[in-house]
Amino acid sequence: MLSSQGEFSGGAHISLRGNANFNGAYAVSNHIGVLLGGAYMNSERRRKDLNYKLVEIGGGYFTTFGPDKNRILEIYAGLGTGKTNRSFREYNSGDLISTELQVTDYSKTFLQVNYSSKKNNNFHLFGNNYPLNYGTALRISHVSMDNFFINGVGTPKEDNIFLEPIFFTRMRLSDAVQLQYTTSSNFGLKNRKYMTAGNSIFSVGAVINVGGIKKKKIQE
Repeated sequence: MLSSQGEFSGGAHISLRGNANFNGAYAVSNHIGVLLGGAYMNSERRRKDLNYKLVEIGGGYFTTFGPDKNRILEIYAGLGTGKTNRSFREYNSGDLISTELQVTDYSKTFLQVNYSSKKNNNFHLFGNNYPLNYGTALRISHVSMDNFFINGVGTPKEDNIFLEPIFFTRMRLSDAVQLQYTTSSNFGLKNRKYMTAGNSIFSVGAVINVGGIKKKKIQE
């Protein structure tokens, strides 16, 4: 939701499955922005362990439009790199009979289009007004394995193209701080055995915006 030169937007979120991520963007001019993001997850269960790390960088174009310049369109492209460790265990009558360890290094490129609005609606809670705004994003990513090992043995690498629609709602607590709820899905466009789409994600977090077009106050 960059709107003018010098604006910074940063956020941190966590999903119900324990996936933590951060992202930040800065407007270097009135139409050019740069972004940085990352994610981390460490889940240990009886039958499956999952650990992954990811970092992304990118840049692109944004513009404001509408009668009050409170609607924003952004187009970004970027690249990223990450690593995933997954362990799968099988049991028979309570006894461990096999373990499979998958280690993957991968790289990705992405194109993302965002639409958001700083046009606010009021949410009334305990006698106070909290402005709400909404947005959506559509990302297409190409992810390819750089290295892939199963139990230490090199395995043929895979790639996939993922389509990721994202929807978010933000509740403004102050001019700078907002709470954000996000829901997103993931669809793999290629039929792959290992490089497949993940689950839908629901996350909550906080977003900080400094600078940019000032929001108009909403009358109670």
